[in-house]
Amino acid sequence: MNPVIAMLIGVIVMMVLIIFTRMHAFPSLIISAILIGILSGVPLGESISTVTSGFGGTMASIGIVIGFGCIMGIFLEKSGAAKRMALTILKMVGVKRADVVLGLTGFVVSIPVFCDSGFVILSSLAKEFSRLTKKSMVGLGGILGMGLYITHFMVPPTPGPLAVVGTFQQEGLAVDLGMFIIYGLLLSIPLFIFSVFLFRWFGNKYPQFVVPSEIDRSKYTEAQLKVLDMIEAKTNAGKELENSDFEALLSTEKLPGAGISFTILLLPVVLILCNTIVGQIASLEGTMLASVVTFLGNPVIALFISLCLGAFVLAKDLPNKIVNDMMNLALKDAGPIICITAAGGALGAVVKATGAAQIMADGIVAIGIPGILVPLLIGCIMRFPQGSGTTAMITGSAIIAPMVLTLGINPYLAGLAVCLTAMCPSFLNDSYFHVVTNFSGMDIKTSLKTWTMGSIAVPVFGSIIICILSIFFH
Repeated sequence: MNPVIAMLIGVIVMMVLIIFTRMHAFPSLIISAILIGILSGVPLGESISTVTSGFGGTMASIGIVIGFGCIMGIFLEKSGAAKRMALTILKMVGVKRADVVLGLTGFVVSIPVFCDSGFVILSSLAKEFSRLTKKSMVGLGGILGMGLYITHFMVPPTPGPLAVVGTFQQEGLAVDLGMFIIYGLLLSIPLFIFSVFLFRWFGNKYPQFVVPSEIDRSKYTEAQLKVLDMIEAKTNAGKELENSDFEALLSTEKLPGAGISFTILLLPVVLILCNTIVGQIASLEGTMLASVVTFLGNPVIALFISLCLGAFVLAKDLPNKIVNDMMNLALKDAGPIICITAAGGALGAVVKATGAAQIMADGIVAIGIPGILVPLLIGCIMRFPQGSGTTAMITGSAIIAPMVLTLGINPYLAGLAVCLTAMCPSFLNDSYFHVVTNFSGMDIKTSLKTWTMGSIAVPVFGSIIICILSIFFH
């Protein structure tokens, strides 16, 4: 059978298994990979060995990194470090831009913390902002949700983009993790700015979704209630709220310091970027400095350092058993992602071995379709039926990686394109859709008109940017 047809059948079977049966994405990917190999005429034994070697190669490259990243994220989540970062950003940005404060906090927090968890953590802060500033949760929740969503898809060491980098490197493409972080952040900035204006418009369109002034006093400490009563009296008197009012509200919680919170979050990124910079300086090659920076900037080591800071600094007052339980909880989240990512590597290995990707790439070039449209379309096609952005990035990169050179597109733009359109769309089959909807107090109909439409509009806006960039960078 033609390898392209075999690949399409395998991908359809994978989608059907994930969407319509009880089969998990991990075995579905493995079944799909084996099926593609067999239908393409690859001997059964060779199909199995290709799958296992592809699985093992991907697991070796990023398995530890994903595990460490999940543990680091749970320390930031459970310690209150995310709220501390929100307070710090609030001081910098100001209370009049409360929606931007929420979005920027999510933008930063989601680099190591899953966007679902990040939204749950920060939604209480969004509700307080809504109750006190009378702004709609459609706008506040949407900007918070999109701040988390964008970096979750665009910036490693979040598992999805990390898997894309790993898959491209396995294919022999010159994609450096540090540079991918930089490019992902640079593209994320205009996406975030666009989302702020978009969801402010949505918030004005749906002003009824404001958190009521009445509160359940049983859910607050005595110190928090005093601050809330003070803020309420100030609002009733017609006075404008100030940064200090929200600082007082957050200060009633026992939160870690801003320095350690941001250090644990940003240190791995800085170390990885330093490794990238040193690698670009020829005069440092072979020096002791280069060796040390290369060692510390290895993603495994960089994340391990932050993991240790989380365990011994952020969680220093907690009993050993609780800290261990937190790590176990993080690894429960990491396990499925690691397996799915490695299974995506297996799928990519089979697609490459059968030559399906090369045949598709040659056909696209012959027809004259702009190459950059291929990864943009693949990301969305992989996301739409089954709802998981991470799975879409993993499977999409496995299909695209062998095609990049033939399509003649910049590998960084190809990787970012897959990550970007894997956002699209977030609707009923996406767990994050329900998190944003429920914790923002929206009904399903309103969420489909606002959040889902936003999850389409933002990638479309980003796709225009990537298409423009592809003209200048090959």
